Amino acid sequence: MENKTLAKSFILGMSLLIGLSLLGLFIFKGLKTFSDKDRIVTVKGLAEMNITATKAAITLKFSFSGDNLQDLIKKSDIKKAAVIAYLSSIGYEKNTIELNNIDITDNEKYYENQWKNGIEVKTKIDRYQTEQRVTIQSKDIKTTEDTASKIKLDLVSKDLTSNVSNSYSFPELNSIKPKLIAESTKNARVAGEQFANDSKASLGKIKTASQGQITIAGRYNSEDGTVADNETPTSPYIQKVRVVSTIVFFLE
Repeated sequence: MENKTLAKSFILGMSLLIGLSLLGLFIFKGLKTFSDKDRIVTVKGLAEMNITATKAAITLKFSFSGDNLQDLIKKSDIKKAAVIAYLSSIGYEKNTIELNNIDITDNEKYYENQWKNGIEVKTKIDRYQTEQRVTIQSKDIKTTEDTASKIKLDLVSKDLTSNVSNSYSFPELNSIKPKLIAESTKNARVAGEQFANDSKASLGKIKTASQGQITIAGRYNSEDGTVADNETPTSPYIQKVRVVSTIVFFLE
């Protein structure tokens, strides 16, 4: 009887000891986890990628102004036909030449106030202004700049002076977004590991992460968007895409 009592007491004591040990362990882990929440490091990860234009276009724009709208439309049509004839002569098929509807601006008022010799006077202005755009797709993206310059000079020599500009179309950002984010996260982890090593700790899991805005800037542009004196943007068909992600890591 006495042995059974001792056995029960022993089992009860061991159970109590194990329970207290487990309770202490859980409390320790809880306190450690709670304290670890304050041990974090915030880093930024930069990712950049050059993208090449998939399409290029050259736009020719010319305008007329005057008070007789029908006369202006006639002049615009004559010049448009001459410009199209020139483009056809250098190898552009008519189905590749895009014509925008003529844009007409009606100033409504024939006079506006202007300053002359320190005096504000009413000055006669043209009531109407027409603008016509002709767009062609560039045959070679890399030579678009040179082609646009040649077209502009040719039009001047033919008394068809026009405003000539070019534009580029780039891949959708969504197609490169996953790769950019993965690269920025990787670079952020490298920075975080350096901080962790300096603090004699190890880098843990991600606590929070935020992706910055994806921006596009000229390949030769600096941080503020300007071009350095020793750099000329000779490849406008190549752009730089960048993203900066901010990531908070736990330190263990």
